[in-house]
Amino acid sequence: MDRLVKFEVLGQEYPLYTDAPEEDVNEILELVKNQLESYAKSSSTLPANKLAILTSLNMAGKYVKLKRDFDNYRIMVDETVGRMKTQIDNSLEFK
Repeated sequence: MDRLVKFEVLGQEYPLYTDAPEEDVNEILELVKNQLESYAKSSSTLPANKLAILTSLNMAGKYVKLKRDFDNYRIMVDETVGRMKTQIDNSLEFK
């Protein structure tokens, strides 16, 4: 069931309805807040909406890289399991 979560970032409060676990919400909000504040410190002249876009693009870039790394990992694991299965099958044929 959705619940209302309010969070503050860059001096503004935002409401958010979510059904995510409390621990996940806290981690997500902390990550977003840290990213926004990091951009705000380095670019104090950018308005909040541009900071939000930069943060979104940065996080999306990290997600895409993580997804690609995970896909490559799965391929490597599948290949390793396939080789192990072949070795096991071959060793069982000789017994």
